[in-house]
Amino acid sequence: MKFISWNVNGLRAAVKKGFLEKLAEMNPDIIGLQEIKLSEGQLELELEGYELYYNYAERKGYSGTAVFTKLKPISVTYGIGIEEHDTEGRVITLEFEDYYFITCYTPNSKRKLERLDYRVVWEDAFRNYLNELDKNKPIVLCGDLNVAHNEIDLANPDTNHKSAGFSDEERAKFTELLASGYVDTFRHFYPDRADEYSWWSNFNKARERNIGWRIDYFVVSERFLDRIEDSKIHQSVMGSDHCPVEIILK
Repeated sequence: MKFISWNVNGLRAAVKKGFLEKLAEMNPDIIGLQEIKLSEGQLELELEGYELYYNYAERKGYSGTAVFTKLKPISVTYGIGIEEHDTEGRVITLEFEDYYFITCYTPNSKRKLERLDYRVVWEDAFRNYLNELDKNKPIVLCGDLNVAHNEIDLANPDTNHKSAGFSDEERAKFTELLASGYVDTFRHFYPDRADEYSWWSNFNKARERNIGWRIDYFVVSERFLDRIEDSKIHQSVMGSDHCPVEIILK
């Protein structure tokens, strides 16, 4: 089976840039999308073989997530059950027989880290949410987690230690998440592979020069790791400022 995650930076815009054709080419069993920037009724998609689930932000044209799945879930939930964190459409959870599939668009700390305090609160609440699920069955978490965990995960670490996505606080929270019993699948398979990024700024030809950040992930429960055959980053797939990331299940 193939699972894909992609921050599409506006699903309507992505559709105009060939999203549906790329989806057909990649042919995932499940795809988690982030930053769909949709309100209900703004886009009507019918994808043969897929069930479609959306979590819209209350604010128009902002945030939001979606999951398209060929596998019928037992249940679907939206958000993490805390009103403070559930107005921006950031999480969808699908329950299957032997795991949960979660797509997440983690809040950005913004310039000058103006939203860092909220981000830290979010991280603790979201980790607690995952841990409660994990008590029942393993998790498969995907999404734009808005953090480059280690220096190998971005092109210019020296100049970004106080930047959103590479602050000490954000990196420490990701370390704390992994220490709770989860694995960054890409780094598990490729611990030393450099220049593998999933997001590039739109300025200064960053993507053309591969001056990027790896901030899109598949994270799984440690006990689910033996189900994962490979983890990939599709840097050549265009259509967003992010590229898709993938795991293959045995």
